[in-house]
Amino acid sequence: MVQTNLETAMIDYRTAPYAALLLRVSLGILFLAHAGLKFFVFTPAGTAKFFDSVGLPPALAYVTIAVEVLGGTALILGLWTRVAAVVVLPIVLGAIFTVHGAAGFFFTNPHGGWEFPAFWSIALIVQALLGDGAYALRIAGADNSVGRLTGAHSH
Repeated sequence: MVQTNLETAMIDYRTAPYAALLLRVSLGILFLAHAGLKFFVFTPAGTAKFFDSVGLPPALAYVTIAVEVLGGTALILGLWTRVAAVVVLPIVLGAIFTVHGAAGFFFTNPHGGWEFPAFWSIALIVQALLGDGAYALRIAGADNSVGRLTGAHSH
């Protein structure tokens, strides 16, 4: 017999919002780091050339950088967390299918395998399922006033 009441739940509802917060901020930082790498190290023009070399439209590099910055920022702040996680997911999946997939599983392989982007994809799906977590900013009309920090509740 399956029990579904809160007493038998395997989730600690007191700490789960903080777990979602930690995941959300970590994912956001990773996206900002990757955007920074593309912008400051490879340069946007260099990233566009790389995209072209793997058969992607060069202009997609600029879109990718913008989405990484906006999505990463939204995740860190907790703005539209579920949407942000879903919006940035194609970037990581695209990295698997265009670059890392052919390199094998392990990320230590030459050209990096797909293990890290796959794990990153799963983490984004988990974040989309979890929601905002603690201390997420809300937009007016979405239950709370602009900029108000919420308590430890996932919505």
